[in-house]
Amino acid sequence: MSNNNNDEFWMRHALTLAQRAWDEGEVPVGAVLVLGDRVVGEGWNRPIGHHDPTAHAEIMALRQGGQALENYRLIDTTLYVTLEPCVMCAGAMVHSRIGRVVFGARDEKTGAAGSLMDVLGHPGMNHQVQIMEGVLATECAGMLSDFFRMRREQKKALRKALNQ
Repeated sequence: MSNNNNDEFWMRHALTLAQRAWDEGEVPVGAVLVLGDRVVGEGWNRPIGHHDPTAHAEIMALRQGGQALENYRLIDTTLYVTLEPCVMCAGAMVHSRIGRVVFGARDEKTGAAGSLMDVLGHPGMNHQVQIMEGVLATECAGMLSDFFRMRREQKKALRKALNQ
């Protein structure tokens, strides 16, 4: 499988994990950590359900990967995530020494892989993570847009019901 096809394959897996977040009422972001051709960690956003502001999809996948590999250094792994990582997640990626992050949709408001800032490639960091962006970007961004549209419609319907 070519690298591009491989990236799309794993991003589709991340999208199925994002759907789990949606189903739990969380912002639909999914992440899968891969070493070679093997999943070593996966996660989806769960900060609301876990009452944990750090329970982002990427953090959940990195935690599983550390347990599976019995090491906090996740060298030579690739993390596939449906949305550009935030500062917290990007910092965790640097500290874990992942080799590469592949993301779908850019996050102009909080993205730390080039949109708002570039934590992953900052020359002052002791490790730089390779970045590949835009893999299945339309599908990834579409899921997020659909989720937030649904949430706005639910709030509007609730306000209307309360005002009757």
